[in-house]
Amino acid sequence: MSLTVQIPESRQAANEAAEWWRGAVIYQVYPRSFADTNGDGVGDLKGVTDHLDHIASLGVDAVWLSPFFTSPMKDFGYDVADYRDVDPVFGTLADFDALIDKAHRLGLRIITDLVLAHTSDQHAWFRESRQSRTNPKADWYVWADARADGSPPSNWQSVFGGPAWTWDARRGQYYMHNFLPEQPQLNLHRPEVQDALLDVARFWLDRGVDGFRLDAINFSMHDPRLRDNPPLPPGGKRTRPFDFQDKVHNQSQPEIPDFLKRIRALTDGYGGRFTVAEVGGDHADREMQAFTVGDDRLNSAYGFLYLYAPALNDQLVRQGAEAWHGRDGQGWPSWAFSNHDAPRAVSRWAGERDPRAFAGMAMLLLMCLRGNVFIYQGEELGLPQAEVPFDRLVDPEAIANWPQTLGRDGARTPMPWSADRLHAGFSTAEPWLPVDPRHLGLAVDRQEADPGSMLHLTRRLVALRKAHPALARGEMRLIDSAPGLLAFERVLDGERLLCAFNPGEQAIDWTAPAGWRVVEAINLEAGTGNALPPMAAMVLSDTAG
Repeated sequence: MSLTVQIPESRQAANEAAEWWRGAVIYQVYPRSFADTNGDGVGDLKGVTDHLDHIASLGVDAVWLSPFFTSPMKDFGYDVADYRDVDPVFGTLADFDALIDKAHRLGLRIITDLVLAHTSDQHAWFRESRQSRTNPKADWYVWADARADGSPPSNWQSVFGGPAWTWDARRGQYYMHNFLPEQPQLNLHRPEVQDALLDVARFWLDRGVDGFRLDAINFSMHDPRLRDNPPLPPGGKRTRPFDFQDKVHNQSQPEIPDFLKRIRALTDGYGGRFTVAEVGGDHADREMQAFTVGDDRLNSAYGFLYLYAPALNDQLVRQGAEAWHGRDGQGWPSWAFSNHDAPRAVSRWAGERDPRAFAGMAMLLLMCLRGNVFIYQGEELGLPQAEVPFDRLVDPEAIANWPQTLGRDGARTPMPWSADRLHAGFSTAEPWLPVDPRHLGLAVDRQEADPGSMLHLTRRLVALRKAHPALARGEMRLIDSAPGLLAFERVLDGERLLCAFNPGEQAIDWTAPAGWRVVEAINLEAGTGNALPPMAAMVLSDTAG
């Protein structure tokens, strides 16, 4: 005798609401560059609030806000001096509360950054820690004695160049920093440091945030024995000392998942909250899996598979899909093609081809991937990477490594709202980064007036993902096909969709299977016969209707 258990509709609806993030489309806002309302040339929270209607019109589920906390801005907000307040350049806590209120009224959830691996050297915790070796916060940061010859305690290198150690004469010790010297490393091996950071998360949860993006979380713990990192095998691009080492001792520590369990327990207590880890580096795939496996760690993670890829091809997509194929116990991935740390995808991938056509194909591919997907501000407009002259660079990595590393400024230039207004409608003052003249013709007002624009296409493709649960939450089955052709199925609850893409530069022999109907087609003109042209894509359904 078999027994069928019927889940009450109310409980099923509650479960689905709690997992609103599964398959969600999330829009990233870099507040410095979104919209300036007070005329100082820097974007602010009121500017975000004023343009939430634009974001909501895309049909996305949530907004991720890059840091807006009190900061000396050595790394533009990722050096936090006060976790519980808004930097005056961005506004006030009241402005944040107003942003939350309007977003929720529009049906948008708000996700904020949590920078847990380090603070600013101006943070009160570090000011106290550096005063002596015996004060109450003496071991809240990573301090160590010099070697016998006065050199740093280990060979660890910082991401931005040079040793990951800076000498402090007050304590007569070195302090550790994986990034800038102004970003000292927190000692998350200490339970009281974890407790303090959880209190920070609780502060923002109580203000109504719907989740957190955990910045560089695999950098959050170090090897307490301070063992030297081994060298990487020869090969690969090496523009910084950091690139020569296998970073197994200054990051990627086995204790990190236990801390993530504490974060997950906290967010679960609020219901329907979302946590996503940023994980970069040589062991990103392994760490992303470890940080999301089971029901007691983070909801999701994303890495730099696409963000740093110089070309888009079928093998790249297959690599991601095979790593996150949905085996039992595996976590849930997130994907981004562009963000504030990487050159914009259309400039990396389109080459000499039509950037508008390529951007449309790439957006459809993003909407067809299994996992959550991030749209970076301006991606809905098909913006290319901005050209920023050397004398206008502000990114410390770009300045230090010029010209080998072009840095992040080209992806952070102001959002173009109006083609004919001063500074593209971003600000009435000279912006902190210049507006690229090529962006003016792609401004929001121009694209709103053009039904065939990338903006209108983005809305259509987000709606496509929403209309087909198989695209948002279904299984992804790769299909062996002609060389260069990317083909896969998305399947859920009887719905089956076939997705076919040609990211290459030559037409590929391919015919849609008989009996399938087209639900979306990109860059596919009539009369192409038995070939899929370059930058063309199709989504088909085997279901009638």
